[in-house]
Amino acid sequence: MSVRHLESLFKPASVAVIGASNNPRSIGGVVMRNLLMSGFTGPIMPVNPKYQAVAGVLTYPDVASLPVTPDMAVICTGPKIVPDLIEQLGKRGTRGVTVITAGLSDIKHGNGRTIQEAMLDNARPYELRILGPNCVGLLVPGIGLNASFAHTQIGPGSLAFVSQSGGFCTATLDWAKAKGIGFSHFISLGNSADVDFGDVLDYLGSAPETAAILLYMESIGADEARKFMSAARAAARNKPVLVIKSGRNVEGARAAASHTGALAGSDNVYDAALRRAGILRVYDLDELFDAVETLARSQPLRGERLAILTNGGGPGVIATDALIENGGQLAEFSPETMERLSSLLPGTWSHGNPVDMIGDADAQTYVNALRILLDDSNIDAILVMNAPSAIAPPVTAARGIVDLVREAKLPILTSWLGGEAAGRARRIFAEANIPTYDTPENAVRAFMHMVQYRRNQEILTQVPPSAPTDFTPTPGAARSVIEKALLERRELLTEPEAKQVLAAYGIPVVETRVVKNPDEAASVAEAIGFPVALKILSPDITHKSDVGGVALGLHTVEEVRSAAETMNARITKNFPDALIAGFTVQKMAQRPRAHELIVGMTTDSIFGPIILFGRGGTAVEVIADRAVALPPLNMSLARYLISRTRVFKLLKGYRDRPAVDFDAICLTLMQLSQLIIDRPEIVELDINPLFADDQGVLALDARVRVTPAETTGSERLAIRPYPRELEETIKLPSGREVFVRPIRPEDQPAHKAFIEQITPEDFRFRQIGVTRDIPPSEMARLVQIDYDREMAFIATAANEQGGLETLAVVRTVTSPDNTKADFAIMVRSDLKRTGLGTALMNKMIGYCRSRGTGAIVGLVLADNQAMLDLTRKFGFETRTLPESGRCEIKFRLK
Repeated sequence: MSVRHLESLFKPASVAVIGASNNPRSIGGVVMRNLLMSGFTGPIMPVNPKYQAVAGVLTYPDVASLPVTPDMAVICTGPKIVPDLIEQLGKRGTRGVTVITAGLSDIKHGNGRTIQEAMLDNARPYELRILGPNCVGLLVPGIGLNASFAHTQIGPGSLAFVSQSGGFCTATLDWAKAKGIGFSHFISLGNSADVDFGDVLDYLGSAPETAAILLYMESIGADEARKFMSAARAAARNKPVLVIKSGRNVEGARAAASHTGALAGSDNVYDAALRRAGILRVYDLDELFDAVETLARSQPLRGERLAILTNGGGPGVIATDALIENGGQLAEFSPETMERLSSLLPGTWSHGNPVDMIGDADAQTYVNALRILLDDSNIDAILVMNAPSAIAPPVTAARGIVDLVREAKLPILTSWLGGEAAGRARRIFAEANIPTYDTPENAVRAFMHMVQYRRNQEILTQVPPSAPTDFTPTPGAARSVIEKALLERRELLTEPEAKQVLAAYGIPVVETRVVKNPDEAASVAEAIGFPVALKILSPDITHKSDVGGVALGLHTVEEVRSAAETMNARITKNFPDALIAGFTVQKMAQRPRAHELIVGMTTDSIFGPIILFGRGGTAVEVIADRAVALPPLNMSLARYLISRTRVFKLLKGYRDRPAVDFDAICLTLMQLSQLIIDRPEIVELDINPLFADDQGVLALDARVRVTPAETTGSERLAIRPYPRELEETIKLPSGREVFVRPIRPEDQPAHKAFIEQITPEDFRFRQIGVTRDIPPSEMARLVQIDYDREMAFIATAANEQGGLETLAVVRTVTSPDNTKADFAIMVRSDLKRTGLGTALMNKMIGYCRSRGTGAIVGLVLADNQAMLDLTRKFGFETRTLPESGRCEIKFRLK
């Protein structure tokens, strides 16, 4: 349901407290006291048949007796009457209820339902929204609302805090009050029976009073994953979203048929999901508020190269160590910068980064050195530090650089070390809105928050390069292999079958032959050429190396026959219940400089399929060098996944070992991503090892586990993939054929060229403005859409140069509750009145109708007669808005 009726919870004009009490130690008593003390100006109506008045306020015996319908009710009663109260409130017209009562999911109500299920059933006919149950409540200080049993009041601010844990809520309130931190919203989700993280992120993401959103998360439900990802990505595009995710070290041990399943780990998956959503993850309260303060006070990073300026060698070394250990990058100064610093500073200065100016550096030296660093284009951010010195007092140095720091065009962080004197300096920076930290480590941690936030934002706005080659899979070949295994009631594909599936999607595999006995193995080995590898073939043995089921580098017929006989005897003895179907023989891959990698997928219980990349080989689980990502992947996302592993540095080449073909690895990851979208039966997959060198990639071994599909491939993903099924060729009235498909991130260059061909008048009609200078970030936003909530169909055709050009676009942005979709359409100015607009409108109306969207709506300038004529042709209702010079148009789909 998402944001529908959330205004009743977060901006109520009146509140009823059901279960209000004069007992100061009861929840109903505390909630009433908090509401009366917080300055809420609307009616506060206690409901309790036991009292005539609560806290001096006239009390009503039941919901029916209330003089006005409350926008929101707070329920503080026992659990058994909650469903009936929800029914009464729904009939009365209340649309928001905060249920503080706990235990609803543990008690049966009737017909086998829990009280919580009965509560939701009673709320559904009235579209009544429920916060909780088992929550602390909520605070909206800006309107004087404290509908909680929290122990303290807080002031207004621009931060929103949302938590699943009531205990963490009250601890955070106490901590924030001591530090003078205010909030726009403070929300306890409790059990999230109805209102969940996705709903609240949708609401807060567009709330103008909220500048940043802070989350405390324990878990989300499997049915929430896609909504959470869509809402989080939308919110993170508008403002910083930060999260503390607890439960990092919970052992999620389970029997896994693949290395990928054993390596992925639930916390790694959460981490990948949060990165993909553009959310910055932190690990404690101090770090949470430090990080949001840093992001709020700093200029955006243009890169990741940090310069360090200090008057003490020790602090500079500590900062450098912290930077490198956290994956940061020191800036390399230009020759001009080195020369200017040498002219300014004593001969004993450090002659590099960090810049140690020596202990007697005064305020003017700080200023002059900082100016030099600001002029160097090789520097993206600067950390300025100070150790106490009697010769150059810390406060003087701080006052000296304040004006320069405020005027700087790149981020500058400060760290003045020490106690009393340094504390005064830090207050100077804080009052000037300059990020300041008491230790080098904290300052570097803040810089790395900026780096990680920038990386996450780039994931949301990156323009992926084209794949090095277009691959056309043969889905039928993969499907037939998988269906055969399922008909035989097998979950594990044989190695040859697994390689057939990979080959169907263009992943290079080593040729593998199946044989039944040692003699046949020797014969086949001679036919394909030595040296060869011999492996046991058994549906009961997953990791062949672990049981002595692999023999490598066999050079003669006798070696092959002997190895097969020995292998068969060993496994028959040690694993008498294992069914041995024979052996596989494959030619040894002669790639002496290749790296052994692992590429795989497994199915997470919450986020669905995830893709893993890392260092492979037999010790893969011991080395545990891996990173995971959520599909779908493109070239940029694949490259980012690779970069998050330790083996990435080796893959870039060293000494006489050349860099690997990164495009080939990225393409393999994309091909795997497409495979798991197309084949929902695949629940686990390993390619280990995947050889990678400068010549490309080669899959040497593979295992695949399949089960009957419960849903389509795209539906099981947390992020809806590119909907290829919506592509079609359309013939215009002139006979010209155009290809219509959903927009993709790779379309950004063509989309930019398309917009450049729109006339100023058409720009005015679309309310874009007359400038074509659209920032790259905004252009990226136009082509990088969330297919679960947005759609943009483009019409393309070949141009004279043989490439493809964009001719027209129609787009909709659907409300989270799917009640309406805002639309816009634009046809290239020289192609108007060719039928393109009509064709695209037909396409979009059909799409919205198939999704069950309530209506398509839009705003059109009153003098845009062509658009008004087009929409009237389709039956849009038109309502003129005289004061704005616009018309509101609406097409009802239901």
